[in-house]
Amino acid sequence: MTFVEVDHVDRIFNLPDGGHYIALKNIELKIRQGEFVSLIGHSGCGKSTLLNIIAGLDKATYGGVILEGREVKEPGPDRMVVFQNYSLLPWLTVRENIGLAVDEVYQDKSAKERHTIVEEHIDMVKLRHATDKRPGELSGGMKQRVSIARALAIRPKLLLLDEPFGALDALTRGSLQEQLMKICNEYKLTCVMVTHDVDEALLLSDRIVMLTNGPEAHIGQILEVAIPRPRQRLQVVNHPSYYAFRNEIIYFLNQQKLLKQRKNQLVETPVIVSRNGLEKVNLDIGFIPVTDAAPLIVAKEKGFFAKHGLEEVTLSAEPTWKEIAKGVGTGRLDAAQMVAGMPLAMSLGAGDKAPVPIVTAMTLSRSGNAITLSKKLYEQGVRSLSDLKALIQEKENTSFSLGIVHPASMQNLLLRYWLAAGDIDPDKDIQLEVISPPQMINALKSGTIDGYCVGGPWNTHAVHDEIGFVAATGLDIWAGHPEKVLGVTEEWAEKYPNTHIALVKALLEACEYCDDLRNRPEIIEILSRPEYLNIDSKSIRPGFLGAYNRGDGTEAEFLPTYNQFHVNKANYPERTEMLWIMTQLARWGLITFPKNWVSIVDRVCRTDVYGAAARELGFLDIGRDAPIKLFDGKVFDSSEPIVYLSKQKIKHQPRIEEMAV
Repeated sequence: MTFVEVDHVDRIFNLPDGGHYIALKNIELKIRQGEFVSLIGHSGCGKSTLLNIIAGLDKATYGGVILEGREVKEPGPDRMVVFQNYSLLPWLTVRENIGLAVDEVYQDKSAKERHTIVEEHIDMVKLRHATDKRPGELSGGMKQRVSIARALAIRPKLLLLDEPFGALDALTRGSLQEQLMKICNEYKLTCVMVTHDVDEALLLSDRIVMLTNGPEAHIGQILEVAIPRPRQRLQVVNHPSYYAFRNEIIYFLNQQKLLKQRKNQLVETPVIVSRNGLEKVNLDIGFIPVTDAAPLIVAKEKGFFAKHGLEEVTLSAEPTWKEIAKGVGTGRLDAAQMVAGMPLAMSLGAGDKAPVPIVTAMTLSRSGNAITLSKKLYEQGVRSLSDLKALIQEKENTSFSLGIVHPASMQNLLLRYWLAAGDIDPDKDIQLEVISPPQMINALKSGTIDGYCVGGPWNTHAVHDEIGFVAATGLDIWAGHPEKVLGVTEEWAEKYPNTHIALVKALLEACEYCDDLRNRPEIIEILSRPEYLNIDSKSIRPGFLGAYNRGDGTEAEFLPTYNQFHVNKANYPERTEMLWIMTQLARWGLITFPKNWVSIVDRVCRTDVYGAAARELGFLDIGRDAPIKLFDGKVFDSSEPIVYLSKQKIKHQPRIEEMAV
């Protein structure tokens, strides 16, 4: 049961020069009643800011906090904060400091009842001998015990602690931590604590929420501390998982430190800035002739590039995705439409190639592809995945071959997932061949392959030519999956930051234009031109505008989200989706899964660039936050990607190593 919900919280501070500092970005957290949650991260990551928002002492710029179904708008007695500096009134005694809170909250109780509550809590924190002393006469530990007693005396629903033991000596800190654990267990308190102390977090917490560096700090990882309660310090330290948990937290913090150092070491190369503030206004951008190249084509044809100061943009139709990668990696292309896994694959050096750091600041399209099988298979009774499995078993000496467009493409990863879910090993039971999208039709016609997974219009083209049928669409496998992304080298992004933002702004507006169905007849005409897809517009219409015919005898149906470019926050570069892609690349032996996956994903997904562009346009700058659930019912647990990877029945033996950040 959710007791506290931090609902997509952003906190933005105005700067004296008129700018803005985004401290927290899209923080989403659900806390159960009676749970102890610690917030940990480097200084400046917004831990205390988040705690103050939960307390009602500060307000989120966007989003909010829900406590027991009611929005937190201001401080209240249902939440009590224990600060590091004690916050005691120096002229009041221990009893009077505690009594001040009790008298304010319990005005409906008699003086005798209030006095009893105060005395109870003095004993609870073992301060009977100091009852009549003022703060100046107390040690730091005693002051903190007064602060805790005052907080607990009003029986808050939620106890919030901001580094409560940070200034205390080790013995006092240990004693108070033990007392806090006992009190929390006895009264089933829900607690949120900010701390820098890894051991303290492990001792006290049920979950540890690790925040990334600011600005735009977000939740990088959540660690479940599966150590039974009640706890004692020695039992915790001697628990078999203790050092594994501890190392995981320290590893995360070290990776964040390295990431910060790397960013600080980036040397800015002086560039000439144009009159409109852009460092580069003439761009060469690569694309592949597929339907979901529409945003790039529309941005040029409808003037969105020019609107945002990009004076001359040349769109280069590339023959293969391999050439796209080569073009961007060598600098021949400034940017390109990329298959979703390409930025990760290039950054991690997939296929034993030299790593080329690639970043993506937006998703260009979602869905839009399908698995097409030959009519020959259809005539042999194949209609579904189970039929294909049965045929493979029946004809065990027959070789079956399917086409993919690139190893890092969603077409490859979804096709493999689909096959493996049907107990078909894509590397043993099937041969997979890399073929350029426009060449798929000829390969299917010639019998070189028995089917393929590709984007439009090459699936409906096969149906139209009566040489294939659609066995499954991307919507059937994972509705709304990322398909194509914008990719540039990290070096290019650092050298041309304003140009990068302008490019994303132009493409965001183009994506919005593409998702207005009223514009799609015009877009179909543009796409079909010789310089773009060079194909009959009839092959583009199904799924893009008209009803989608699978060619399997079923009635054609309209699929409004078959090609998705902008609606439902489609353009945000989702870290969770990139992490799922990473698990699949590792699952099939295409990459080594990086132990420092949080840092790698943060480096590849430039949500800061997306956010800047979106805000300038007045668009939402937050992501979808939808759970990743595929057609087999399995839900991706992004907090435990290595566990998720290990649970896959059909896979290569995954390699897990630390990768360069």
